[in-house]
Amino acid sequence: MSAEGSTRAVVTALGANLGIAATKFVAYVLTGSSAMLAESIHSVADSGNQALLLVGGRRARRRADAEHPFGYGRERYVYAFLVAIVLFSLGGCFALYEAWHKIADPHPITAWHWVPVAVLLVSMAMEGTALRTAVRESNAVRGDAGWFAFIRRAKAPELPVILLEDTGALLGLVFALLGVGLTLATGNGVWDGLGTGAIGLLLVAIAVVLAVEVKSLLIGESASPEHVGRIRRALLAGEDVDTVIHMRTMHLGPEELLVAAKIAVDTEDDAVDVVRAINAAEERIRAAVPIAGLVYIEPDLLRAGGAAQQGPVPRTP
Repeated sequence: MSAEGSTRAVVTALGANLGIAATKFVAYVLTGSSAMLAESIHSVADSGNQALLLVGGRRARRRADAEHPFGYGRERYVYAFLVAIVLFSLGGCFALYEAWHKIADPHPITAWHWVPVAVLLVSMAMEGTALRTAVRESNAVRGDAGWFAFIRRAKAPELPVILLEDTGALLGLVFALLGVGLTLATGNGVWDGLGTGAIGLLLVAIAVVLAVEVKSLLIGESASPEHVGRIRRALLAGEDVDTVIHMRTMHLGPEELLVAAKIAVDTEDDAVDVVRAINAAEERIRAAVPIAGLVYIEPDLLRAGGAAQQGPVPRTP
């Protein structure tokens, strides 16, 4: 995934949300609408989340050192998980609290009636621009995968996070517009509270989805099926590798892959031949999958029937 494209989508969303948050808060001060307050906090949370993604991307670019020999690539996953926590607590839970408070003590919007509607419509246009940028950057890398599959399988967290956040923001604005509109039409503030509650439930659902997906990345996901197939074919492309006994892959970060494989070599090969075979196999893997930064290959022999030789191989007299 293009790091530049991810950063562009994050920066676009950050700029949009900062402007939207300020506008929504002014509308809340003028009208007292709980939906407008919930949407203000939602935009503030989204702005903080995008800042977290930018910080995580920057810190993940640090070089490996003695304390972290496999590098810092997973910091992007850590910061993306923090995004899910912020969205759940500051966004979803706060909106649910405001909804409960407004439904328990409803009051109509009595001043500046046109302000919340105008702010929500302008905000929808700005969020639509941010979402369009995220969709364009995602289309450049998702290939033939559907949107659900892209969010589920993407190894770089930024674009899936921005896609879910911007989609949730647009839906939240629709809920707020319905709540505010019905409150203005009926004079019943319960509708404002119900719209706020819908926003809260939506944000909680998005936060849970993000947390589940990013947790999987934190634990350590394997390479995509396409990359696994390329690596296996690269290993077997040379005449010096008879069989791939087993292979494991794991993403150390979105753009760095760990590959560990056990291969079968000819029983008549000496140490020099085995080393040469391993070096050639590593070169083929990196040519086939450039993000395979760390490659560990273990040679072994096959017993009759195709099972791997276990333990030390006896020397030939």
